[in-house]
Amino acid sequence: MKTNKDEDSLLDSFDISLLAALQRDAQATHQQIGEQVHLSASQVSRRVQRLQAAGIIRRYVALLEPASVGLSVRAITYVTLTRHSGDEGLAFEREMASFPEVLECYSVAGESDYILQIVAADLSVLSEQVLRRLTRIPGVGHIRSNIVLGRIKSSTELPLAHLKRHV
Repeated sequence: MKTNKDEDSLLDSFDISLLAALQRDAQATHQQIGEQVHLSASQVSRRVQRLQAAGIIRRYVALLEPASVGLSVRAITYVTLTRHSGDEGLAFEREMASFPEVLECYSVAGESDYILQIVAADLSVLSEQVLRRLTRIPGVGHIRSNIVLGRIKSSTELPLAHLKRHV
């Protein structure tokens, strides 16, 4: 996505409203979105194509309820590497691609080197299949996990209000 001042002008108030509507319901028709944002369906279609070509709209997905598909355990895991030189970080990052249970992996500054969001069917699967595999990755020094007890807020909608200041 474009981020500097000149490139922010790519988005006008209609684009911002359109993006907000798509974040709420990506299955809405262009006609339905047009009614919400006061554009014709053809204008919505052209704008959506432009936003996709610009990389602002990355992709469309179906968001599944993890517990409904047997993934009732969620963990936030902190990983610290043994060394911060060499290829340990790159090797760890490559390995993350082979872990379907890892939904998100962030390289961070602070006490840990990486923060992972992991889902699993149950605690034994988390412990025996996921965390044990993590400890075998070369360069991994320490793993600490917090088990999520309840979901207070979970959203995929990005806040867009800051974009309106640039329009």
